[in-house]
Amino acid sequence: MSKNQDMQVGTIVKLKSGGPDMTVEEVVVAYSTQQPTGDVDCQWFAGKKLEKGRFPVASLQLVNPDPKAQ
Repeated sequence: MSKNQDMQVGTIVKLKSGGPDMTVEEVVVAYSTQQPTGDVDCQWFAGKKLEKGRFPVASLQLVNPDPKAQ
């Protein structure tokens, strides 16, 4: 996923190195310019516990939804 690719709240991603599916909670913007910094805040469940973290967009890949699950 390139830094220039538009990330939106609700996009499902995962780390390129593996791990759980995560939902983009917020696209981080610089206070002074209001431009995206290249980081996103994500959230995911670890069991029943909601976890959060900030990740560089370059470290993430899109998760393709399973059409059979719908």
